[in-house]
Amino acid sequence: MKDKQWNDTFLKACRGEAHDHVPVWYMRQAGRSQPEYRKIKEKYSLFEITHQPELCAYVTKLPVDQYQNDAAILYKDIMTPLPAIGVDVEIKSGIGPVIHNPIQSKSDVERLGMIEPEKDVDYVLDTIKLLRTQLDVPLISFGGAPFTLASYMIEGGPSRNYHKTKAFMYSDPEAWFLLMDKLGEVTIAYVKAQIKAGAQAIQLFDSWVGTLSREDYVTFIKPVMQRIFTELRPEGVPLIMHGVGAGHLAEEWHNLPLDVVGLDWRLPIAEARKKGITKTVQGNLDPSLLLAPWSVIEEKAKAILDEGMKTNHFVFNLGHGVFPEVDPAVLRKLTAFVHDYSASYKQSQQL
Repeated sequence: MKDKQWNDTFLKACRGEAHDHVPVWYMRQAGRSQPEYRKIKEKYSLFEITHQPELCAYVTKLPVDQYQNDAAILYKDIMTPLPAIGVDVEIKSGIGPVIHNPIQSKSDVERLGMIEPEKDVDYVLDTIKLLRTQLDVPLISFGGAPFTLASYMIEGGPSRNYHKTKAFMYSDPEAWFLLMDKLGEVTIAYVKAQIKAGAQAIQLFDSWVGTLSREDYVTFIKPVMQRIFTELRPEGVPLIMHGVGAGHLAEEWHNLPLDVVGLDWRLPIAEARKKGITKTVQGNLDPSLLLAPWSVIEEKAKAILDEGMKTNHFVFNLGHGVFPEVDPAVLRKLTAFVHDYSASYKQSQQL
């Protein structure tokens, strides 16, 4: 389907421009389910991989080569900028990020510093620069959105209910908004440096913001997101928003100055369109389906494509990330199906 010419299909879809097939990439496509990656992880930690630009670039590019995806996403973690501002974070295998000095008061927030990307995360920028010489598809980089970063910083690690985070938000709004301001500044500086280094699209992951009501999102979170996207807008690259279980916030995201609204599997594309979301949408196959028989996967993917292809504003993805049990062969087959099915459809529309 694709040759080795520069493939900008993903960028065209983000902008709603005409293109000859639906672009595909997968969240967490780099790592976890790939045997080559697991072999690397026997020797190196995530931290060690990301600090070696050549190795990190290899991990990032591997799924593009294997699956023929239309975009690469930089291999790193949303916690990457936090050590630079004074957060003692450790990525523990089987657990995730663990914060050894959690935020408990306004004074803790006031002690947080500011990132200097060229000094603090130079390895990230070097990896981006290297990948731009190696890829024939666009490179997506990313950052964690303030609420999700704050939830880890306050809870001390992953949480099922975010009780501490919400209690902090409700009980001390002044400290909360100070934290949002600081994380907003960090996000803007961090992302701008990635774009300057060569990132061609940016996705902000607000993975856990779906735990909030729409009213609380508008009050406590949306102001900082408005500021972030407003300041990133002049950089001229597609800006993507994604969260999990956040379908009730999709309209709020649509009203932000961004290009692409990420949908998980709980909000069908047709329903999102009925809500007035006219921007490009990205998604939204349930990752669990990747363990189902191919006939089931194909049926579900076809239904998503039939809805998404009603406009040029559509990028095929999962509703969340690839998980370790997924067979890479399934992702390769799914990518080929999306390419072929959508190309046939678009050709028929031109006849």
